[in-house]
Amino acid sequence: MNRIAAAMAFAGLLTVAAPAAWADQPGADWMPAAQVKEKLMGLGYTSITAFEADDGHWEGEGMKNGKKMQFHADPKTGAIMSEKPDH
Repeated sequence: MNRIAAAMAFAGLLTVAAPAAWADQPGADWMPAAQVKEKLMGLGYTSITAFEADDGHWEGEGMKNGKKMQFHADPKTGAIMSEKPDH
């Protein structure tokens, strides 16, 4: 009985953990990274120093108006969802 319970618990962990790991990969319907970066440059970023898929959106750092900024961008449109100075 303990083996069955342990196997079921392990299977449950795999079910919960797997989607979390996939959240750090761009979805099939996401705007390509290069296009998002181009859009960000058009919105005032002069450089993008970090950029990755994270928790269901694009996330990164770059320079805007002479300040180092952190941003989150919509995965499908590339629109800035949030940005703040990176201290």
